[in-house]
Amino acid sequence: MKPAIEGTEFGSIVIGGKTLEHDIVVRLDGKVKKRKKRLSSELYGTSHRVSRAEAEHIYDKGAEQLIIGAGQQGLVALSEEAADYFARKKCSVRLLPTPEAADAWNKAEGAVIAMFHVTC
Repeated sequence: MKPAIEGTEFGSIVIGGKTLEHDIVVRLDGKVKKRKKRLSSELYGTSHRVSRAEAEHIYDKGAEQLIIGAGQQGLVALSEEAADYFARKKCSVRLLPTPEAADAWNKAEGAVIAMFHVTC
């Protein structure tokens, strides 16, 4: 069962009753992990562009949909390589500002995973 997102504001997200002050990845099994944004920032100098290496970390085998909370103002983007990776895995991507992505996550059904950026 996936954990519900109860709220988000600049710098934090409340998921499964816990307030977290860092970016997160939510796995198919509902486990919440800290985002490994260094996989992207080492390549691009920013965590606002998701690299192929980070895409590989985010993806769970069998996921059919990825919801990305792109930050409070929607500044995160997928690199072309990351977008191609998810397309080859047949995993559709919804890239939305984090508040909208939280709502999409709560309504999503099926084999869905998520990544939430909590600032910008």
